[in-house]
Amino acid sequence: MAQIFHRSMNLLSRVSIYGAILVVGALGYALYALALSPWYTEQTMVRPQPVPFSHRHHAGELGIDCRYCHSSVEKSSFAGLPPTQTCMTCHSQIWTNAAMLEPVRASYRDDTSLAWTRVNALPDFVYFDHSIHVSKGIGCTTCHGKIADMALTYRAGTLYMSWCLECHRQPEKYVRPKSEVFNAFYEPPSNQIESGKKLVKEYDIQSLQHCSVCHR
Repeated sequence: MAQIFHRSMNLLSRVSIYGAILVVGALGYALYALALSPWYTEQTMVRPQPVPFSHRHHAGELGIDCRYCHSSVEKSSFAGLPPTQTCMTCHSQIWTNAAMLEPVRASYRDDTSLAWTRVNALPDFVYFDHSIHVSKGIGCTTCHGKIADMALTYRAGTLYMSWCLECHRQPEKYVRPKSEVFNAFYEPPSNQIESGKKLVKEYDIQSLQHCSVCHR
């Protein structure tokens, strides 16, 4: 019986199969890299706000405590945003004619809230409680990054589940003394793991990883 396909088709079929595998692998890697890129996660991307609020100036240079503006962070699941009255406590006395603060003055005059844009927004199917993390010695900068260096606020972490689980699996790498939770300039000690294990035991921190902890 005559041969239907030329012998070269053996090589061509192998090249086609291996090539297809390489293309699929490369495509998968590209999608994975894209999912971790700032373009998708919005890390380091500054989002437009009604007022260009600077944490570097307020928290960094002036040393204003996080709780002055985010007053509910120790007792609520939400850190909260300050009412305009909080801003006007200072800005009724200083920078009273600054053009960039006109939205703040208008908000105060009209008794309307400023429409701030959420920077660290979790999906609706994820439950997160600020108060429990604060009470267990997890600092603001652990999740929000070096906030005191941010002239304009941006997202420091991916907010992916794997990002959260990294801390939940090894809390000793991130826990700090409760007295340092709101220290915007805190740096972990050289013996973080050793001291962290002691704090994990002292604060009774549990490595919670069950789905129902965050997905309720």
